Amino acid sequence: MTLDYISSPQAHDRKTGYAQCVAVTGAARTVYVSGQIPVRADGSVPETFAEQARQAWANVQAQLAAAGLGLEHLVRHTTYLADRADRAENSRIRREVLGSHEPALTVIIAGIFDEAWPLEIEAVAAA
Repeated sequence: MTLDYISSPQAHDRKTGYAQCVAVTGAARTVYVSGQIPVRADGSVPETFAEQARQAWANVQAQLAAAGLGLEHLVRHTTYLADRADRAENSRIRREVLGSHEPALTVIIAGIFDEAWPLEIEAVAAA
């Protein structure tokens, strides 16, 4: 499988940390991960936004692992944030978790299902 990162010169400039467009060639399998919330396996919720963001990413990673994939297989993810004020920290943690891997990305400011959760992350992976 190859991922081709594409950015049209007819659209706005790409920011670092994500791809404007990802073309997947040769993938035999696509995995869709439902929105992952910042709740640990024991049902507890971390206290700070940073801890909750890392937990939501850990849950994404756990779902991918259960499907035999890893974060390197992500081609797209959507993060729903409850508070616009968390944008910068969310970006910092996403880059920390994903490293140099830059899948396509959308961030939406929205009401989250449970008020205790400041974010939810859904993802698409291919291999």
